[in-house]
Amino acid sequence: MRQSVLELEDPVQAAEPAAVAFRPIDIGPKILIADDDPSIVRLLADHCARLGFNVETASNGLHALLKASRFKPDILLVDVNMPEVDGMSVCERLLSPDRARLDIIVVTGSRDNDMLERCEGLGVLYLRKGPNFWDNLDATLAEFHPAMIDGAGVRQDQALAPAVRKRPRVLLVDDDAEIQRFLASRLEKLGLELIYAADATQGFRMACREDPVVIVADYFMTNGDAQYLLTKLRTNPTTGNVPVVVWTGGRLDVIKLTALQREICGHPGAAKILRKSQDTRELFQTLKEFCGFEQQVTREAFQS
Repeated sequence: MRQSVLELEDPVQAAEPAAVAFRPIDIGPKILIADDDPSIVRLLADHCARLGFNVETASNGLHALLKASRFKPDILLVDVNMPEVDGMSVCERLLSPDRARLDIIVVTGSRDNDMLERCEGLGVLYLRKGPNFWDNLDATLAEFHPAMIDGAGVRQDQALAPAVRKRPRVLLVDDDAEIQRFLASRLEKLGLELIYAADATQGFRMACREDPVVIVADYFMTNGDAQYLLTKLRTNPTTGNVPVVVWTGGRLDVIKLTALQREICGHPGAAKILRKSQDTRELFQTLKEFCGFEQQVTREAFQS
């Protein structure tokens, strides 16, 4: 069993200008990186992207489980010490017999023999943070996908890697500024970041640019309704699978409801359709499903 350590800087990245980063190619093997330290996640994401992996990230254990169910990674690179749901619990959940094969690399800064035994018992690889980590990480990845490492070097033709954020980002598309103010402080209490678009056209552009975890959209808006927005999102590869929650104050007929839930170009329709209300618990419970935030959804979070 290989053990190694993670330095604070990726030595290849450190030699490059600060503005340079990389995006994984879409056809490469999928790797999910889970760590509650955004700086570590960024280094790992950029390093794996340069090797040609298709990278997705998660900021905690619950978020990793949610991302794994949608992203379906080939490799999981997971930190042991994360709040609420730790890395080993994530491994145990994702290695259940009814799931597809998944290669896992556990990263930790400890020298705990019990942890090593647990990794061996689960059949997962174990890397320690510290010197030589990057070389050993590449060697481990090469065991799973040799073609990604052998002679890969740094792929200068790749674009920017997805930014790693401390808080999951929610895009609200609604032409009512009062709704934006109503939700902003409540989402902040739950550790979420809210960005806002005033209509469907602007919402589509922001979804392509800002990489939201989930989109909450009113149905009736200027410059296109929620069905128009959903169609635009589902026919764009960047936004094809971003969950969309339609949150409307008006009653929708059966034809509109059916259209919203129908698949578009092989991508899912609306994830949920909810009625607007001063009681936002149902909306926030839905956001918790998609964002994986850790705070309990309490009555206080919905108070003005």
